[in-house]
Amino acid sequence: QVRLVESGGGLVQAGESLRLSCAASGIIFASDPMAWYRQAPGKQRELVCSITSGDTTWYADSVKGRFTISRDNAKNTVYLQMNNVKPEDTAVYTCNTRQYPYDYWGQGTQVTVSS
Repeated sequence: QVRLVESGGGLVQAGESLRLSCAASGIIFASDPMAWYRQAPGKQRELVCSITSGDTTWYADSVKGRFTISRDNAKNTVYLQMNNVKPEDTAVYTCNTRQYPYDYWGQGTQVTVSS
């Protein structure tokens, strides 16, 4: 049974940093691609960043240079380091893993950035 549990969200001020974590179980973590999505109020869910089993990364233009995705296979955990956060980063951040033909999602963690 696949389970993804996010943590680390909260209320921060613009310009500050925080780190989100996603703990995975029920998967062969080291072989699976991982990603972070976010959904802001009134907007569609968007892909923030992703990382492959080979550590190839991709970032949305809106977060390039500010966010970093990483994975610790020994801990079955993927991280999202968020630096210099902006109010427009406010959203529910959700961890995702893709095992064709299925996608698995966590419950999400709320990040709110005050100005």
